[in-house]
Amino acid sequence: MIVTKTPLRISFFGGGTDIERFWSSENGCVLSCTINKFIYVLVKESYDGRIHIKSFEQETVDCIYQIKHDLVREALIKVGLKGGIEIVILSDIPHTGSGLGSSSSLTVGLLKAFYEYMKIDVTADTLARQACEIEIDILGKPIGKQDQYIAVYGGLRVLTFKPDGMVDVMDVEPGYDVYGVLKSHFLLFYTGIGRKAECILKEQTQAINHTRPLLKKMKDQVPAALEIIMDADMEKFGQLMYDGWIMKKQLASNISNDWINELVQKAFDAGASAAKITGAGGGGFLLVFCEPYRHKNVRLALKSLKEYDFRFEREGTKVLFCS
Repeated sequence: MIVTKTPLRISFFGGGTDIERFWSSENGCVLSCTINKFIYVLVKESYDGRIHIKSFEQETVDCIYQIKHDLVREALIKVGLKGGIEIVILSDIPHTGSGLGSSSSLTVGLLKAFYEYMKIDVTADTLARQACEIEIDILGKPIGKQDQYIAVYGGLRVLTFKPDGMVDVMDVEPGYDVYGVLKSHFLLFYTGIGRKAECILKEQTQAINHTRPLLKKMKDQVPAALEIIMDADMEKFGQLMYDGWIMKKQLASNISNDWINELVQKAFDAGASAAKITGAGGGGFLLVFCEPYRHKNVRLALKSLKEYDFRFEREGTKVLFCS
């Protein structure tokens, strides 16, 4: 039996420049970090030679091509695992459009588990690249590449997406406990609204020729954020995040709405420096940046939402159990 544990992520700056329509003509760049919320995948030999999948919906089939769960099906095909297994998927968060990169973390976790089950060693880059191939090339999802890479490598990273398809992964280590300092300034709330990122991202992708100047400014926030992190200037970090959300809302029509704007304003009125919807937008999780002494006021202002306690995570996908 194999169990893998793959982290979710929070993307700080540069989101949208990891989409191929952008990086195919110039480098894309994001600053992202994994958190201690995970997708777990359990794989074991089945008792009857069939394929049993236990997730949010259950399936039992005789052939991999009969599997409705597209990520499971394509990961099995990619690895070359024919069947005779049971697959169990568990998540620390709601499964309906979190904005924390859950589908890519699941794809990575599935690949990691299947390769381990077959006793095949693969590099981190291969794992991330194949997860991108499954989601983007095979299934045609209008998404970028940051979620797959950050799920594999973990930690606070700058990811640079090059026109030749290569991805550079840079660890950010400023010489102090950046994970603790950042965490002390963030609160994470679930809006209760699940959404399909594909609709928002499809519109965003189609508009890239028009929004490219804006995306370049968002990409430029990454080196600016690195300087701020090196100086441990959290006030400037909050201001940069505020500016990023203002720009992000202009990339597609459904990234924000009146209710989300109202939530963000409530956070500001309670003393927050910045707030944004994670991921593609439209729902999922609300990330709030504020000084630690203002946490209580922000929590009271957003008491209608469920808060998720979290910390930033240094590790990427890994095998949790093997027998």
